[in-house]
Amino acid sequence: MARSQILLTMSCLLLAAAVTPDMAAAQLRQNYYANSCPNVEKIVRDAVEKKFQQTFVTISGTLRLFFHDCFVHGCDASIMIQSTPNNEAEKDFPDNLSLAGDGFDTVIKAKAAVDNTPGCTNKVSCADILAIATRDVVNLSGGPFYPVELGRLDGLISTAASVAGHLPSPTMNLDQLTTIFAENGLSRRDMIALSGAHTVGFSHCGKFSNRIYNFSRSSPVDPTMNGQYAAQLRAECPSDVDPRIAVGLDAVTPRKFDNQYYINLINGMGLLTSDQILFTDERSKPVVLDLARNSRHFNRVFIRAMTKLGRVGVKTARTGNGNIRIRCDAFN
Repeated sequence: MARSQILLTMSCLLLAAAVTPDMAAAQLRQNYYANSCPNVEKIVRDAVEKKFQQTFVTISGTLRLFFHDCFVHGCDASIMIQSTPNNEAEKDFPDNLSLAGDGFDTVIKAKAAVDNTPGCTNKVSCADILAIATRDVVNLSGGPFYPVELGRLDGLISTAASVAGHLPSPTMNLDQLTTIFAENGLSRRDMIALSGAHTVGFSHCGKFSNRIYNFSRSSPVDPTMNGQYAAQLRAECPSDVDPRIAVGLDAVTPRKFDNQYYINLINGMGLLTSDQILFTDERSKPVVLDLARNSRHFNRVFIRAMTKLGRVGVKTARTGNGNIRIRCDAFN
């Protein structure tokens, strides 16, 4: 190999090594599309509002979609890809089968609205549209409006096999939750703040039935659960009923994005094991108490955590491992 070729190869390797995740995230910025599609956020907002008017599931569906996307391969819309005969995609992994179709539909309709706008066609990534739409559903349900960093490219890989072990489960304890969030550069406080998204949305009975039926030999109901709340859940989810029936994650204000989730935890009304553990474990309890006291404080902490989440594993023009998809559900 000629000396010039060796030097060129070494330079390429050094450049690739220099593009760290932090540097990739640093390429994100507000108003990224100021020149290429200046009205993108309004276009997405209008599409999200139309979808929201059709069904409230738009809120929780889009939120969960964003979380599940960022935790596997990073925030690159890989969750959107449809499986093909040659590839089983992320969305068909068992833990993703409960993702509401309305979340996918929200992004697809917003993408169509953007691409139908003169000058914006194929200029905005599905990953960025999902990030904007997530901010908008939070705000539409009563939560804060916050600036979204943009500049993500869409990922080139989506496999069901890559999902295993990367998503939080409803039965996890605090150590397990802390570990899985730490793998994405998120602190325990970030994890507790992001868990506040459970102030909207729903869960299927099968995800928490172990807490209200045959919990242990000494108690059929999880003793950390409020007795009246447990009775309410048993009425909504009889032991012989279809486990696909769902109930609200927040029994008090299920359609409002607020800090009621944390108040519920204090009152023993966390629906999932992974919810209630945040209060019963003394290490996380002070944060729950802190976020329960003041909704504005919760909003600030939530925004910081969402911004950090939106930087996870991003693909940018500098990393060179992504593109802008023509269709959100299929590779170009």
